[in-house]
Amino acid sequence: MTMPEAIDAVRQAFVGLAAEEFDLPPRQAFSDSRSLVMAVHHRPTKSTAVKVISVEVERDPVITGTVVYSHPDGQFVADAVPLTTLRTGAVVGVATDLLADEHASHLALLGAGAQAADQVRAVHAVRPLKKLVVFNRNAKKAEALLESLRDELPGTVMDTAANADEAVEDADVVCCATASTMPLFRCESLKERVHVNAIGSYRPVMRELPQELLATAGVVVVDQVEAALSEAGEIIRAVQSGVLRLESLVELGAALGNPPLREGRTVFKSVGVAVQDWAVARLKA
Repeated sequence: MTMPEAIDAVRQAFVGLAAEEFDLPPRQAFSDSRSLVMAVHHRPTKSTAVKVISVEVERDPVITGTVVYSHPDGQFVADAVPLTTLRTGAVVGVATDLLADEHASHLALLGAGAQAADQVRAVHAVRPLKKLVVFNRNAKKAEALLESLRDELPGTVMDTAANADEAVEDADVVCCATASTMPLFRCESLKERVHVNAIGSYRPVMRELPQELLATAGVVVVDQVEAALSEAGEIIRAVQSGVLRLESLVELGAALGNPPLREGRTVFKSVGVAVQDWAVARLKA
């Protein structure tokens, strides 16, 4: 399937989530979030997706696991790795299309791991890229990522950055895809009009975004408030410290139904929810 197909499927799934079409229990985490179980049931189609994954940050690939999609006519089993990178990219595509300036064309990508390529593909699908800058602590991985994407992005200027602040300073869109436990960049390094996606942190001890960004952003969108408050380290810290009001968080499904203004700095924070897995798996059913 193509990235635009996945983006459309995930967009409709979040609209359905806002319309209460899904039974979506909280994600189950074991062994300090090294083992995760995610399940969802779509009542209109009587279909269910269940994903079981193992996460080891020092391993390559970081994620291993299986997705089972079942519906009244049967079921299938899929490798969780490509499905997870695709559905995570797709939700970033949905958020970027919703929140980024319509003329955005310069992407800064922080992180060059397994999720990185689909982050680029997703942003490019909704905001064709003229420039891509990548920062990774291992510069060779950043260079290898760019080389792997050259044929897909003809005409796009590509470069690596020496640090995260340098990478983001002129970007229209920023994507964070790391396992960091500390903010990756300073808020003042960003342009006044920029959209920032963060998909790397999924545990309370992890965070990629500076609190100042969350405190001053025009809108902070999350995939699901309940999930963000239990798993997204930067959201948890910002709410607990009082720099981000809980009631100001907007769920993606609600934002799709009532789009916020595209102005100033906007943020999308995702920890990943099972409706994304369901949406992409359903395309293969």
